[in-house]
Amino acid sequence: MIKLKVKTGDQVRVIAGEHKGSEGAILKIDREKNRVLLEGVNLVSKHEKPSSKNPQGGIVKKEAPIHLSNVALIDAKSGKTTRVKYEVRDGKKVRVSVKSNEVI
Repeated sequence: MIKLKVKTGDQVRVIAGEHKGSEGAILKIDREKNRVLLEGVNLVSKHEKPSSKNPQGGIVKKEAPIHLSNVALIDAKSGKTTRVKYEVRDGKKVRVSVKSNEVI
């Protein structure tokens, strides 16, 4: 298992694949498969049976996970993608943007 440099809630941009260029917040991270679920990105159609929650049933659009290597964190200051490094500041280990050198 690799060290993850993104967290749930981070704003990321897709840098490779079919959805390249689209942005969204991370909803869920699957550490075992190295995949992330992004809000509004990689929507797929699922057929759902009628249930008490959804009595009509039918076709529903849902987000599908994409690989962690295909997303990059967006720097809040510049709005561009950045890599992440770790530093110890004021006795605490923090994530730091490589481009702007600011704490994330």
